[in-house]
Amino acid sequence: MTYCVAMRLEAGLVFLSDSRTNAGVDQIGTFRKMNVFENPGDRMMVIMTAGNLSISQSIRQIVSEYLNADGVSIWTAQTMHEAAQIVGECIRVVHQRDAKSLEQFGIDFNVSIIFGGQIKGERCRLFQLYAAGNFIESHNENTYFQIGEAKYGKPIIDRVINPATPIDEAAKCALISMDSTLRSNISVGFPLDLLVYETDALAVSRFVTIDEKNQYFQMIRNTWGQQLKSVFEGIADPVWNAAPDTVSNVLSSQTNISQPVRVKPPASLVKNNTRSKQLQTLAEADCKKNQH
Repeated sequence: MTYCVAMRLEAGLVFLSDSRTNAGVDQIGTFRKMNVFENPGDRMMVIMTAGNLSISQSIRQIVSEYLNADGVSIWTAQTMHEAAQIVGECIRVVHQRDAKSLEQFGIDFNVSIIFGGQIKGERCRLFQLYAAGNFIESHNENTYFQIGEAKYGKPIIDRVINPATPIDEAAKCALISMDSTLRSNISVGFPLDLLVYETDALAVSRFVTIDEKNQYFQMIRNTWGQQLKSVFEGIADPVWNAAPDTVSNVLSSQTNISQPVRVKPPASLVKNNTRSKQLQTLAEADCKKNQH
């Protein structure tokens, strides 16, 4: 599996991917999932992939060479939208070539792609492409995309990232998101590729490959865990059956009584319980008489 995340900000773009590919707990491989298409001064584009590795590698190779019906390639497209259309066409080329053969062996045509960057003359743009070659674009209401094992690293991004987020803060958030994923899912693993692109640079601004010994990532891993625990411990425990409005941490109040949905026991069990209660009541009565 994999985890990739990309963020589109006013200041630029942030891309982060892991590099683990596995077909089982004892068959783990490392394949880098980020590829850069760069012509400095004219364009800088990044593709990150998740899904079937052979499909992903085929698509990346075709993207680098493909010419559409108008003779336009990813290297000559005038806009990022046009470049995204070319990537989508490349997905369909591989699908048409391989999908039926894969299906005969019980293999789905499974691929997800994040594609983003900037072409001279327009703003930074970010797209997510699907196995059918269709895509959506990031806008201010949704400033990031994730593919692969997305659920573990999503909460921190939702709470932190917006278009005005400074680019280094966004990179930090992406790394925390990745750390959360690494801790919860063994199918995501080191090394990580982090690329930071500043608006109008038209070339890679900053890039680093991160292994488990990376100083900054280790600091994030340790500090984030400690801070989470500290914040957790600072939140008050719930108070049950309290008078309303007495304290702020009332979970249930005396005036707002609720009950669970109870399933009735079998009738025979109810009769037995009733008989047992009657016998218990008689025994208690006899005991009281003997005491007197």
